[in-house]
Amino acid sequence: MSPADDDTTVRAAGCVLWRPAPAPQAGPRALELCLVHRPKYDDWSHPKGKLKPGEAPLAGALREVAEETGYAAEPGAELPTVRYLANGRPKEVRYWAAAATTGAFAPSDEVDRILWLTPEAARTRLTQPRDRTLVDALLATRLPGAPGES
Repeated sequence: MSPADDDTTVRAAGCVLWRPAPAPQAGPRALELCLVHRPKYDDWSHPKGKLKPGEAPLAGALREVAEETGYAAEPGAELPTVRYLANGRPKEVRYWAAAATTGAFAPSDEVDRILWLTPEAARTRLTQPRDRTLVDALLATRLPGAPGES
């Protein structure tokens, strides 16, 4: 039985949120990725969260991005699903690439800071190694509207 078939699996979804880098950093694919800081765990991660009962994973991913970062997002390619144990229970997190559109961050109890970083800096800042593979997966996709893409 896979973790997805197990009723005890915690289901969650999130996004690797990106935007074109400001002009001074501009290169052919200069991007910034948004990482969130969760004070409860004192960690840096991609915006994500548990799905509500009956909620579609993509809808939950976009909801979590909005709640944690303050930004609306345009979803792109689905990225690899991440599976791990959290508090002794299997957890499955589905991810999408998502371009930040409008919004502004406001700190909350759940997320007190966000950072917009180059992919290299984001890879270094991420607390969990499993989250670093998502940076590579994002960079392997063609991102509509990214610098150098049509």
